[in-house]
Amino acid sequence: MDDQTRIELEAAAFRRLRDHLRERSDVQNIDLMNLAGFCRNCLSRWYQEEANARGIDMGKDEAREIYYGMPYADWVAENQREASDQQKAAFDVAFANNVGGKG
Repeated sequence: MDDQTRIELEAAAFRRLRDHLRERSDVQNIDLMNLAGFCRNCLSRWYQEEANARGIDMGKDEAREIYYGMPYADWVAENQREASDQQKAAFDVAFANNVGGKG
């Protein structure tokens, strides 16, 4: 496989993941963090970091809006629930295990 085809496939897979997570707004970011060590905010931050590395000036808010498909505050208001004490405790463990890692 040539590099351009690989890049196009990777980009398409990223878009499918983004779209899937947009459709599954019932899955909270804290649940993603607890189970996988990353969440929607991580994906938007990675997008921002890659843009910045290529000389594209992009801030956190712009990257989140691109990723979420709307301003982040709107997404939070529409979709985010207060985390339970159990979710918060699980996050503390997951975060400790992920320090310096991917999230």
